[in-house]
Amino acid sequence: MTRAAMFLLSIGAALFVALLAWQGFGAVTSTLMSAGWGLAVVAAYHVLPLAFDAAAIAVLLDRSARHGSFCNALRARWAGESVNSLLPVGQIGGPVLMVRYLAHRGARMRDAAAAITVSTTTQALSQMLFALLGIVLFGAQGDLSDQRAPIIIVTIILALCIVVFCVLQRRGMFGRVLRVAARLFGKRDWDGLTLHADAVDAAIRNLYRNRRKVAASFMLNLAGWITGTGEVWLILYFLGHPVSWHEALLLESVGQAIRGAAFAIPGSLGAQEGGFLLLAPLVGLPPDMALALSLAKRVRELILGIPGLLYLHRSERKFQRRRRAAAALQGSD
Repeated sequence: MTRAAMFLLSIGAALFVALLAWQGFGAVTSTLMSAGWGLAVVAAYHVLPLAFDAAAIAVLLDRSARHGSFCNALRARWAGESVNSLLPVGQIGGPVLMVRYLAHRGARMRDAAAAITVSTTTQALSQMLFALLGIVLFGAQGDLSDQRAPIIIVTIILALCIVVFCVLQRRGMFGRVLRVAARLFGKRDWDGLTLHADAVDAAIRNLYRNRRKVAASFMLNLAGWITGTGEVWLILYFLGHPVSWHEALLLESVGQAIRGAAFAIPGSLGAQEGGFLLLAPLVGLPPDMALALSLAKRVRELILGIPGLLYLHRSERKFQRRRRAAAALQGSD
């Protein structure tokens, strides 16, 4: 873990503990425990938005090849989300491991990297539309004047990040990064790596030319965000504080936007909890219920994330064994 990641994780953890202490650990925990077996239902339901996200990746891959199957994309998405949720890697480690996973299953590295990069972009763009949808729907029902400033700030931050990411992709992001690294660390040969990076950049530009695929990925990601609203609705139902669908949509859409704006903090620890506390008064949620909602989401991350990490570890070990066996066979020849 880098020093920056450790610093941000410490800040997030401190904020997380402070928010829980503010409301009382006992009150929040007892509220969460009232959901009981419903948390397992929430974890099972999350497979649905996960499947939409996987489909958004699969549509960008070559469907005629084995690596383009929906099942491989689903397992890659599951493993990547597990890494992003439970490991201190910000939001970068997950996509990197998704690329590696798909490459282990027959995809060319450049094609896997291009698909994950473009799907990550369409996911971020659809998240912005989802957040705006939640704000518009709730704005028609209630008063957002007190929360208008922080919501606008979060939306602007998210939009700027997406714009910068899109511009970098168009200008050959991976090749440029490696050329800068070559100038900074000129003691080694970077030519081979730069050629691979240029191939990834070319594959990304080719994908963007296929507007039908990119549009399909965007719509599938948007469907995943909208479907995720059901998770908030289910959690609050099992916590004994049911809300309407448009209230759940506001909590999920703007809450996810706040979490996305805090992408540099591992697991958005503290930021997610603060976001739900900010939004709680809009739907009549007491503070302890808002924190219980956030903790229920983190419990769901553990229920699905720990098996995801174990699966990723097992998959990596199997790949390494196959590679050693192939190297041994070539050596014997």
